[in-house]
Amino acid sequence: MNSISKYSKFTPYLYFLAVIAYVFTNVNKNDGLAAYPILLCGIPFLWQLFKPNKQLNFTLGITFVCLSSYLIMVYISDLLHIIQLSEQTKQILTFGGVFVIANFIMALWMIRNSMKRRF
Repeated sequence: MNSISKYSKFTPYLYFLAVIAYVFTNVNKNDGLAAYPILLCGIPFLWQLFKPNKQLNFTLGITFVCLSSYLIMVYISDLLHIIQLSEQTKQILTFGGVFVIANFIMALWMIRNSMKRRF
């Protein structure tokens, strides 16, 4: 059990690296060379794995909490019929719902890790 808690702090970074790799492979199939800038998004997460930084960790966590909160507000406004979305957008929202919730949880986990290390 001690080894699980020892390595659990790396879970959010590995999750975001896996998402970046997945998006890269999907875009690379269609666009080829234009997909390589997506890999640059993985640099901060790799940095956190090899040389952790409290400020970068907290900044990444807050950034992804804000982005995920925005997407969650889109879901809520769609449920309350505040805005009208096209069918294609609703289909993307349906499949991306798990992704948004997972991003929010991982971002909160990163913030929790930065708070634990700070105090």
